[in-house]
Amino acid sequence: MRWTHRSREPTLDDVKNSDLSRTALAAFAPVVWGSTYVVTTELLPVGHPLFAGLVRALPAGLIALALTRNLPRGAWWAKAAALGVLNIGLFFPFLFIAAERLPGGVAATLGAAQPLVVALLAIGVLKENASAWRLAWGVIGMLGVGLVVLGPAAGFDLVGVLAGLGGAATMALGVTLTKKWGRPAGATPMAFAGWQLTAGGLFLVPVTFLFEGPPPAIGLTALAGYLWLGGVGGLLAYVLWFRAIGTLPVTSVSMLGLLSPMVAALLGVVVLGQTLDAVQLTGFALALTAIVASQRPAPVLVKGVLQ
Repeated sequence: MRWTHRSREPTLDDVKNSDLSRTALAAFAPVVWGSTYVVTTELLPVGHPLFAGLVRALPAGLIALALTRNLPRGAWWAKAAALGVLNIGLFFPFLFIAAERLPGGVAATLGAAQPLVVALLAIGVLKENASAWRLAWGVIGMLGVGLVVLGPAAGFDLVGVLAGLGGAATMALGVTLTKKWGRPAGATPMAFAGWQLTAGGLFLVPVTFLFEGPPPAIGLTALAGYLWLGGVGGLLAYVLWFRAIGTLPVTSVSMLGLLSPMVAALLGVVVLGQTLDAVQLTGFALALTAIVASQRPAPVLVKGVLQ
């Protein structure tokens, strides 16, 4: 008698476990990015935020290109350049301008608007149906982040506010176009991330030297900070981030970005000795609930025209 092997059809539990593992890997990126504030303030030279962004992007991108030996082809030269400028080259300057001109809590709250922008862009760019479920949790998540990071010293500077909103819009458009264009056949996630990190880093070279001048002196402490930002917060984080955008709903991935200010606040407690009051803890609960709920499909009761 001949025995034949029949492969098992994937079950619903298999699909759920696969989505959960992909979501966990995607969450690694914003969790690591949440350490940027502590690393910048405690390890890096003062007054060179754009240089930090340049070091975070360009070396990581060049390393990825050297390891993969895979360059864009045809129309992907222009697409990779556009994605790199949106996701990194423009996003970093907007981020740092907002951070310099606004209290950190205000800047973080403006950045938390990104999931809402992505949800709206998904309707126009990706032709997805409007989702009241995603939009509602996006608003709740932004409110939660605001409760965590906004304080009595919060102030509003017009240029800073515009930069904060510009950063959220730029990153949101980059994420949405990354989902729309996908990843070309033959390009690994590392190669894809390398294209964008290199493009964004090259864009930042003239911007950095125009506004900050020559690079600062780099000691061992600063070197450790730059290695963390470039190696873990740059190459590894962006490889996982861009991979997640290609395999998960773009609105769900964008909601994971709320983890970044949450982790920054937690590190402020653990590393800098800051404290959280009852209002901030409530904000934590709201934001975490929004992040978890947004990863799940809308309940049957709210499915319909607005989903």
